[in-house]
Amino acid sequence: MRPIILGIFAAFFFAITFILNRSMDLAGGSWIWSASLRYFFMVPFLVLIVVLRKNLKPLFLEMKKQPGRWFLWSTVGFGLFYAPICFSAAYAPGWLIASTWQITIISGSMLAPLFHETVVTEKGPVQLRGKIPFKGLGMSLIILLGIILMQLEQSNHLSILGLSLGVLPVIVASFAYPLGNRKMMEVCGGRLDVFQRVLGMTLASLPFWIVLSIYGFIDAGPPSLGQTTQSGLVAISSGVIATVLFFQATDLVRGDMQKLAAVEATQSMEVLFAVMGELLLLNSVMPSSLSWGGMALVMIGMVLHSHFANKMIKQKIQNVSV
Repeated sequence: MRPIILGIFAAFFFAITFILNRSMDLAGGSWIWSASLRYFFMVPFLVLIVVLRKNLKPLFLEMKKQPGRWFLWSTVGFGLFYAPICFSAAYAPGWLIASTWQITIISGSMLAPLFHETVVTEKGPVQLRGKIPFKGLGMSLIILLGIILMQLEQSNHLSILGLSLGVLPVIVASFAYPLGNRKMMEVCGGRLDVFQRVLGMTLASLPFWIVLSIYGFIDAGPPSLGQTTQSGLVAISSGVIATVLFFQATDLVRGDMQKLAAVEATQSMEVLFAVMGELLLLNSVMPSSLSWGGMALVMIGMVLHSHFANKMIKQKIQNVSV
């Protein structure tokens, strides 16, 4: 249960991203600054945490071993994840982005064949190539059905352009985030703690953010004080707190694709938190009864997904042991 609880808390802080990104866009801020400023602000906070834990030197030594892989998968996991999310905020409301983002539940499961998972048996640990958990995927579809119902009425009021530019980039991000995260777990091999890994990925992705910010300065000029402040809040809540919580949760189930999928399923809670946040902060319209029904399906689907994942891992261990 601990990884699930950590995942839910991470979802709460992640939801702040969708609310503030939409707020910054409504105020006329560029999506480029919303994206890049978050990671620039993350660096000093994470450096301070890692230094206080006396783990900075081991991180640099680890990054020095495979700089190319650190740059590649950090850019995928952070750059190709967050830049599309911020881009979408310019074309769609936060609730639609938060809802579409939940497709990462399926995206993460579809990536399973690209990795090996560790199954501990009576004979010791056994490495098996991951398989797409189709039965568990069915539980994820319940969550997505709830999300569809939740946003069915609102989506009818959006233009095709708004849906395309607001949805397609998020789908790209839904694959990039779990792919980069899992690949970096392979690169680190359990030798770094979650704070070191988040800092390392942030530092390794900085070239991407620097190039993007240069383009942003040329295209839109410098960011406003309001956007800078809100980006700082996103950096702390989502970039530091939520990312560390989520990575800690995934680290606890590292090597087991079934449990990893269950942890990723907790991110469906972002929709609920985003709806509540928009109601309180952006004065959005109260969801309809159909939307509340969708939220209930999200909760039910998450619980079933978690239960099924734990049941499947027990069966898997028994089968391998025999």
